[in-house]
Amino acid sequence: MKLVSQEMRKLAPELDPLRIGTGWTKEDLAKPQIMIESTFGDSHPGSGHLDILVEEARKGIADAGGHGARYFATDICDGESQGTDGINYSLASREMIANMIEIHAGATPFDGGVYLASCDKGMPANLMGLARVNIPAVVVPGGTMNAGPQMLTLEQLGMYSAQYERGEIDEKELDWAKCNACPSCGACSFIGTASTMQIMAEALGLALPGSALMPAASPDLKEYAYKAGQQAVKLAVMPHMKPSDIVTMESFENAILVHAAISGSTNSLLHLPALAHEFGIEITGDTFDRLHRGARYLLDIRPAGRWPAEVFYYAGGVPAIMEEIKEHLHLDVMTVTGKTLGENLKDLKEHGFYEKCGRWLEDFNKRYGVTLTKEDIIRPYNQAIGTNGSVAVLKGNLAPEGAVIKHTACPPEMYRAVLRARPFDSEEECLDAVLKHKVEKGDAVFIRYEGPKGSGMPEMFYTSEAISSDKELGRSIALITDGRFSGASTGPVIGHCSPEAVDGGPIALVEEGDLIEIDVFERKLNIVGIAGERKTMEEIDQALAERRKNWKRREPKYQKGVLRLFSELAASPMKGAYLAYDK
Repeated sequence: MKLVSQEMRKLAPELDPLRIGTGWTKEDLAKPQIMIESTFGDSHPGSGHLDILVEEARKGIADAGGHGARYFATDICDGESQGTDGINYSLASREMIANMIEIHAGATPFDGGVYLASCDKGMPANLMGLARVNIPAVVVPGGTMNAGPQMLTLEQLGMYSAQYERGEIDEKELDWAKCNACPSCGACSFIGTASTMQIMAEALGLALPGSALMPAASPDLKEYAYKAGQQAVKLAVMPHMKPSDIVTMESFENAILVHAAISGSTNSLLHLPALAHEFGIEITGDTFDRLHRGARYLLDIRPAGRWPAEVFYYAGGVPAIMEEIKEHLHLDVMTVTGKTLGENLKDLKEHGFYEKCGRWLEDFNKRYGVTLTKEDIIRPYNQAIGTNGSVAVLKGNLAPEGAVIKHTACPPEMYRAVLRARPFDSEEECLDAVLKHKVEKGDAVFIRYEGPKGSGMPEMFYTSEAISSDKELGRSIALITDGRFSGASTGPVIGHCSPEAVDGGPIALVEEGDLIEIDVFERKLNIVGIAGERKTMEEIDQALAERRKNWKRREPKYQKGVLRLFSELAASPMKGAYLAYDK
């Protein structure tokens, strides 16, 4: 097979001497050239260890007869910027990392790639960059951090913070939680967005089988990085093994069924449609809703479940989930192993994968003095935690394009409710009202103008935690926003409300005292009353039309830089909030 890198050498005579000056040997120049992209950096625990995995991948590439070149586009940490305007850069960073990957590969073509990332935006950004570059490639998920003492994990910090603000715990207890919530490198140890997207990479067939969400400090992860390097060289010289040859609509359907089984983050409804867009495939909220209906929810891991994400791998990881839902999957889809999904699952069974995972589970049990079994972590199909997936897409006159709720993390009391509207035009105003008990039972609390075009679509994490950790409010009010939520968020929260307020979506027209209908069973989200009084849908339409006449578009929040660009070009939340250059 003709290598693009060798053609490039003929076209650019300066390429060879410049690479020799970088440390390449003359022999290296003639080998398959593999780009190693990672989000390595000292920005947070999810990326701080990736240089170790990069070097393992580089060894694997060398031993397979290739040469690896390291490229870095560091990601940021949502957790570190949470509660500040820094969180507004989070979703935009996904686009910028994908852009940098395109620039790296477009400026100097490579024959193959290895992509390493762990976290919320770094992993989907690398997947989007991988799709855009479209050279044979393997993804290495960066793994999860260990749980702390008493199985403490980071998503519990929002609860500790809210309890401290309300005077329920003292500063010493809050400080203990802060000092023990992140005991190692890796993604946060719960099924948040980082963990979910690592799992999605494998479920799509782009990572080696069994590699997603391993403990980041495990020697097994280094071995997978090494094997990924070897496999990238093999793929580089094989015909028809580009990502576009591997990833199909059926691949996405498999991933969404896995998403349902793990009760994955609602942010996947941003990232998978954006990734599908790069492949020329349309994935919408309706796709998620269709596949989640009737799907089995099996994974008993936080935030919706009991255990830290560390044990996911010990129970058999993505392959074990897939075995439970196998009859619903497309087993003939191709993967980066060069084999089908069905063949991969068979190979793992025959080569001792599950026995090895079981030995790690025994070690975990000894460490914490528990007696967990695989079935405690991944429920058997006929003993599912839930039988209707984990997310629902609600539509109606409040969200014509849709809005997302993770119903597995929502109290059943809020599956069907009519509430009074309490609109706020920023998260700061809303959080202040919640903490000062200015929000009452029966309120539908709105945070608007926080969508992609409004402020970059930050997470409403602290507000959602303040509500869900309140024993009364957590079961009697709802939070509705055109922003998004952390993958760790729980409670009666509805996000991605589309069209967003900045675009004049109905969420911008809601007024104090409007009656808001939520019906998860019927997938409805409607304004059904004005000033506390029920109205017909025709009367509601007339009232909204009058309000729209008086509504004025806001000046852009950002006048320059990345967030100005993002606010001008971002697609709607339910379409994935990608930069819609082609619109």
